[in-house]
Amino acid sequence: MTDITDLFPGFASHWLDTEAGRIFARVGGEGPPLVLLHGFPQTHVMWHEVAPALARRFTTVVMDLRGYGWSSAPPSEGGTEYTKRKMGEDVVSVMGQLGHVRFSIAGHDRGARVAYRLALDHPGHVAKLALLDIIPTLHVWENILSGVTPAAHWRFLSEPAPKPETEIGRAPDAYYDGLLAKWAKGQSLACFDARAVGHYRASWNDPSRIHAMCEDYRAGATIDLAQDEADQALGRTIACPTLVATGDFYLTKGHKEAPVEVWRRSFAPQVQGVLIDSGHFLAEENPQATVDALMEFF
Repeated sequence: MTDITDLFPGFASHWLDTEAGRIFARVGGEGPPLVLLHGFPQTHVMWHEVAPALARRFTTVVMDLRGYGWSSAPPSEGGTEYTKRKMGEDVVSVMGQLGHVRFSIAGHDRGARVAYRLALDHPGHVAKLALLDIIPTLHVWENILSGVTPAAHWRFLSEPAPKPETEIGRAPDAYYDGLLAKWAKGQSLACFDARAVGHYRASWNDPSRIHAMCEDYRAGATIDLAQDEADQALGRTIACPTLVATGDFYLTKGHKEAPVEVWRRSFAPQVQGVLIDSGHFLAEENPQATVDALMEFF
């Protein structure tokens, strides 16, 4: 049986009604509001070793993005319901219902893409922004198309339905476990708490969530990309203080340009950077260094 142990003791649970349906969030701590956004193919549980430490100084909100974890997975075709703009509006709605109009954000992977899109679209809502182990979607696709990085999962997951859904659906654990291991510095699942992996498996074995994750990537290949291109053409940048935290294995491997430099020449000219001994999953592979970096920044 899948272990779905509560890894957030002392945090209150909320299901909040939004345009996407019901969004699940946990809230703990006191102080300035800080929302944590997870990445693919995970859920809010990826923050289980980081959130309690942050809750000592912040009102810490950990939520499942639409289509992931325990949040609703609205029907979608061609990525239309899984744009980072719409997912960012979910965050604004959730935080508003919890009483926070202006807040800070830390996002990892897809959650970081939601976070920077929200900061560009609604600068008045975002006090500070921390992005974990990403470069802008626009530059990911530039690298893919130029052959700098293969990023095979970006191409595969964004293929038209139902091809990727069907292939993944034959053995979801094998596919997603394989990605977690491949992107971790130790090239295995050893860095992940087995209880957290239980939560991830419970989510990604649901066909509606397999489809939602593919829709997330279809949006990334089309609508999200077009929005990045439009903002770049207009010279729009992120207004709030921004931190880019990267591991020293996944995102830096094979790249000639450091991620922080990509952000400086694009959407975050004043960005700060920090390098952490980790693969892609900073909050789970090196939670203490991740907490330290976020505490110092926020």
